[in-house]
Amino acid sequence: MLINEQELKEALKGMYQGYIGFGISMKEHTTLGIGGRADAFMTPDDPLSMRNLISLFRKKGMPYVTLGRGSNLLVRDNGIDGAVLSLSTFNRIEVLKEGNSAVELFVEAGVPLQKLVNFCRDSGYSGIEGLTGIPGTVGGAIFGNAGSYGCEMKDLLVSVAIMDSDGRLERFKAGGLGFSYRHSDIQKTDVVLSANIRLRRDEKEPVAERTDRFFNEKKAAQPINERSAGCVFRNPDGSSAGRMIDEAGCKGMRTGDIEVSRLHANFFVNKGEGTAADYMALMDQVASTVHARFGVTLEPEIQVTGRV
Repeated sequence: MLINEQELKEALKGMYQGYIGFGISMKEHTTLGIGGRADAFMTPDDPLSMRNLISLFRKKGMPYVTLGRGSNLLVRDNGIDGAVLSLSTFNRIEVLKEGNSAVELFVEAGVPLQKLVNFCRDSGYSGIEGLTGIPGTVGGAIFGNAGSYGCEMKDLLVSVAIMDSDGRLERFKAGGLGFSYRHSDIQKTDVVLSANIRLRRDEKEPVAERTDRFFNEKKAAQPINERSAGCVFRNPDGSSAGRMIDEAGCKGMRTGDIEVSRLHANFFVNKGEGTAADYMALMDQVASTVHARFGVTLEPEIQVTGRV
């Protein structure tokens, strides 16, 4: 353990508001239900507390990981050195400007993406419908440029407020963050705190119809009601990882309690007490099978963290 519990509590007196826990299992904080214990798990109440935490960790040389809802994340079985910084209290949505044809929203990073989609559905704000059914938070969706049905997070962004590893807070225009397919230039040590997004005004009924249609299509094609982390592998240029995994005969392939979904082959589901070791072994097996069949090397989309 890199963090001394008593020393950390003493160092944060008067400069931190929020929850602190020690030796917390990450199984309860990931959509896969997998992961060892984190040395510390912290939920700061405000940006100042976040800044003070990051500054302290930098001074002490302590590693940290930021966390939304733990989707697109595999935590190794040996847990996490240092601290996990949860953004669950950063959950505001506010209307900044609303005109006849467009609306601009302020959205904090800890807002579940589905909550934002539903807010827009109920308000008649269009442009985000394709992101329905994607797990995780707005911050994670920005970091990984989440996308579906021809809509990507970058298409909605006006600006993003980011705190760097020195505790400096800066607002960046969306065009300066290097967005591409499932990628941004935002660093893992950066903390996305909020974003301004722009959407179109529309009638509530057609927005709701499109949102519900996309959700039902996704529900029929993806195991959204099972424990998964979303897509495992990135789509190769001009192709589909899920299709190649399926055609290579990997659907239903299983290691321990981790199984290649029979509904969508680019999802691995935890059918019971799956482990990170099981998951990574199945990734290797599937990638090897696809390479033998197609000569293509699949690259992970899921983020892996924790002690080796």
